[in-house]
Amino acid sequence: QGSELAGWAMGRWTYEGIDLNHNFADLNTALWDAEDNDLVPHEFPNHYIPIPEYYTLANATVAPETRAVIAWMQRFPFVLSANLHGGELVVTYPFDMTRTYWKAQELTPTPDDGVFRWLATVYAASNLAMASGDRRRCHYDDFARLGNVINGANWHTVAGSMNDFSYLHTNCFEITVELSCDKFPHASELPQEWENNRESLLLFMEQVHRGIKGVVRDSDTEQGIPNAIISVDGINHDVRT
Repeated sequence: QGSELAGWAMGRWTYEGIDLNHNFADLNTALWDAEDNDLVPHEFPNHYIPIPEYYTLANATVAPETRAVIAWMQRFPFVLSANLHGGELVVTYPFDMTRTYWKAQELTPTPDDGVFRWLATVYAASNLAMASGDRRRCHYDDFARLGNVINGANWHTVAGSMNDFSYLHTNCFEITVELSCDKFPHASELPQEWENNRESLLLFMEQVHRGIKGVVRDSDTEQGIPNAIISVDGINHDVRT
């Protein structure tokens, strides 16, 4: 249909009618309920949160694409990720779901908010379209005044997002990049879209080298220890080797 005739909903759902953007398990609610009852982290984990049983049932409304991606994430210990969307110019970071369940918008930062804001800013500041002095609004929101980054839940709440699932079920820190005002650019526009995002993609990948690295070893055998829990004072979200 071309970019001028395609609405925001075009291409949103799978053939089965599932919106992949909302199809991951909601782990946020279980974590926040446990926090409210002072169960974290002694009785309920603050990371590697297990997938609820209802989500694993054969009749659960989970797309095969979603199941495949989850299996992929569980097989490989990714630590940095970005998923690419279209239709806006902004970079969003978790949490994507509001903590107050009845609110459509609410600032809902993670315990690693500083890192997530840095990752989002690295991409947005090096993106030619976002950083342009001629930057105009795509639609209603003026993201330029926010540096073209926003907490996902503070834009609009999304339950079951891949970003929140990555953060709560794996070691992976993931952001969403809305990389063009036009969700369906013409083929002739693709070279410019590539130029707009090339440096941003490279700089974002380079951020994998930030932070603490190393191997946790047994002091007697010098063998590496898998699944050792790493805790940082003041950050209520651990990671594992």
